[in-house]
Formats: sequence, C-alpha cells, structure tokens
Amino acid sequence: MRRSLAACLLALGALAAAPASAQQPPLRCAVDGTFAPHAFPRLEGGVQGFNIDLFREAARRMGREIVIDSASFSGLIPAMNAGRYDFLCAPTTATAERAQNMLLTEGYLYTAFQFGIRRGSAPIRSLDDLRGKAITVNKGSAYDAWAAANAERLGFTVQTYDTQTDAVQAVISGRAYANLGGNTVVRYAASRTPQFVADFVMTDTRAHWSAPLPIGATAMREQLENALECMKRDGFIARLSQQWFGSAPVADDAENTVFPGTGVPGLANYDPTPREPRC
Repeated sequence: MRRSLAACLLALGALAAAPASAQQPPLRCAVDGTFAPHAFPRLEGGVQGFNIDLFREAARRMGREIVIDSASFSGLIPAMNAGRYDFLCAPTTATAERAQNMLLTEGYLYTAFQFGIRRGSAPIRSLDDLRGKAITVNKGSAYDAWAAANAERLGFTVQTYDTQTDAVQAVISGRAYANLGGNTVVRYAASRTPQFVADFVMTDTRAHWSAPLPIGATAMREQLENALECMKRDGFIARLSQQWFGSAPVADDAENTVFPGTGVPGLANYDPTPREPRC
C-alpha cells in the first residue's frame, strides 16, 4: 500500500513538473494550402508560408504544440464551428457578417486591394490614371467583381485570367497596364519578379486579416491574441512580413500595431476592456 501511495505521489509530481505543452493536446487549426505566399505546398511535402510560420510561433509562445491541416477555404469555417478546429490559421477578412458568427482576434495583417505594374510604367497616383487602360484580375476573385463593377465608371477595360500568375504575366508582357490583387499577393509577386512592381494601394478597402475562433472561445482568443501582440512588440511579425512579402511594413501597419481591447475594434464581439500584453 505504501509503495502504491509513493508511486502515485511520484507520478503526480512528474505531471506537475511537465511542461504545459505536454499536459495539453495540440492546438488544431487549418489553412487553404493553395494560397501563396500565406500557405502553399512544399516540394518535400506539407505546407509552407507566412501563416504557417506565424501560427507555429504563436503556438510556441502559448506553450502548445500545433497541428495545421490544409483544406479548401470554403469548408474551413463550417469545420471550425463543428468543433474540428480550435481556430483558423488561414487569413480571414474581418467583416461585420463574420463577426456576428464567430470570435475574431485583432488583425495581424491588413488586407487591401493593390495594383501592380510593369517596371518602368508610369505609376498610378489615383484611380483616374486607369482611364483608357487595361487591368488584369484573377477570375472569380473579389478583385474581378470590383473591376467589373467599376470599369465603365472609371473608363478602363478588364482582362480576366484563371490564375493570379497569368494575370501578372500579362502585365509583364505588356498586354495590360496593371494587375489588381490583394496587397500581400501583389507584394509577393513583385519580390520574386524583377519586372513587376507593387504600386497603388486602395486604402479605403483596408480591413483586418484575423484569426477566427468559435463563439464562446473567449479564453482561447485572449491567449492567441496575447501571443500575436507580443510578436508585434518584439518585431517578429514585421520581420516575417518582410521575409515573405518582400518589403518592410510601415509603423502603422497591422504587423506593428497592438490594438486596444480584444478583437477587431468596431465589430461585433469586440471586447474593449483594456488588456496589457503579457510577454
């Protein structure tokens, strides 16, 4: 009996001394694994990208292991709400509709519409500079929808392509003046294609790219947001942004901004209670 009691006490002591990551199951999240440079296949298997590096580091700072699945974006939110994932690692635009149905961390990046042009072309200073010119977009994207809705008003023509790569190539080859896409994707293409330059940003389209969590996961959101805020304070996210997107974020970009409260200011389920990051 004494041996059994001693063994139990030793086991309890070992459990108490174990690191937090050994006492808790791995965090579960998912990405769209075809969205370079945020998440895309590695030649040796698995996925790589900005969001993979970002959330592996966030999990490390939370004292947890993490498992990142790759799946179609359209199925990620339903799978999270069904309990399969603790949160999503995929870049998710914080919208009023989404904020009603899930919790959102503060933005770790800003997403915005941005144009890219061929090196040596006249820069775009305003949307008026598009008049009489052709722009390219990825077919079926939000940028395609914007271009179709505004082409007649602003006097430009639209060329649609099945991939963003083809849309960029049309600009480089001179078949069009500019490509319209997401800011991180345009910056990524420019960092890897010397003849392509990231240009005019439509600042009025700027929104937070957040990590979504299920409604009710308030403690997990606070832990995850705390990790992200600490990564902003010590420059980790800014360095990661420059590594993957090819240019350093400016001081007021989301990579460098610790927002007040918890969540996305101005949207549903935002908690304005002051909270100092614990790093």
